[in-house]
Amino acid sequence: MSAVTMVQAIARTLDEEMARDDRVVVVGEDVGKRGGVFLATEKLFDKYGPDRVIDSPLSEAAIIGAALGMAVHGLRPVAEIQFSDYVFPGFDQLVSQVAKLRYRSGGQFTAPMVVRMPAGGGVKGGHHHSQSPEAHFVHTAGLKVVFPSTPSDTRGLLKSAIRDEDPVVFMEPKRLYRAVKEELSDDPDELIPIGKAAVRLRGDDVVLVSYGGSMAETTRAAKALVEQGFSPHVIDLRSLAPWDEETVLEAVARVGRVVLVSEAPRSASFISEVAATIAEELLDQLLAPPLRVTGFDTPYPYAQDREYLPGPARIMRAVQHALDY
Repeated sequence: MSAVTMVQAIARTLDEEMARDDRVVVVGEDVGKRGGVFLATEKLFDKYGPDRVIDSPLSEAAIIGAALGMAVHGLRPVAEIQFSDYVFPGFDQLVSQVAKLRYRSGGQFTAPMVVRMPAGGGVKGGHHHSQSPEAHFVHTAGLKVVFPSTPSDTRGLLKSAIRDEDPVVFMEPKRLYRAVKEELSDDPDELIPIGKAAVRLRGDDVVLVSYGGSMAETTRAAKALVEQGFSPHVIDLRSLAPWDEETVLEAVARVGRVVLVSEAPRSASFISEVAATIAEELLDQLLAPPLRVTGFDTPYPYAQDREYLPGPARIMRAVQHALDY
């Protein structure tokens, strides 16, 4: 296949899965004739028609609630929320209904559905188009949460999410939608298992752990560290619920130093849970405390969004602190 961007990988994956399984349907605001606000569903309406590519009213509660009804009745809906910031009007449907269905019914019913949402900052979107609300969903039992950073991972994980028997919140770093291209496999059944991290670089001096949009800055920091003679070990979590504790703990136990990077606000962030797990499991093997490089506990700014995001300079300062500890 030719190289594609992340948003093209999403469109191609949806096309492949809709062709493979006629139970797969797409629902959301402007996903039909418009092809989605980011064109992630481009051309699907023309190919599959209004019964499988459904333009919804402007109501996130209706989108998620309708998708739940579809899932219960045998379909495999992929619901799109235009921005992760918009998911909160549908929060009750997702957290109280979708996530609880298997538990509430004693396993008699499941909700095999995906809720896609572009997330994160870096696009001058201000505080209504830039948030990273993944911690809300990781905290909710019954939901799987995925946050890839590359086109190929997006494809493999989205396929796994669509085929999963339980609901998956599929978060997409919109600032990476068109930032990089990758060649995709010709195998339409090449899946990436949910819950498995990827080791992007092997090293011995410090472990860098990140996911989603922050992987771009983490990768740049790692390259700069290599140029300075250091040996970073870089892990892309890809999945947040469940997350790959084994891969992270093995690396940190071997190296002894870890810096965790996320653009979400610092307090009660998902990356803080990873840091807590490392401290609980590996306290006597650490050469320095787990260090976090995150967004700030403020509303996301419009004018200085790049200053809000954890950039390479902040990451490298944390690495130096870990090395000097």
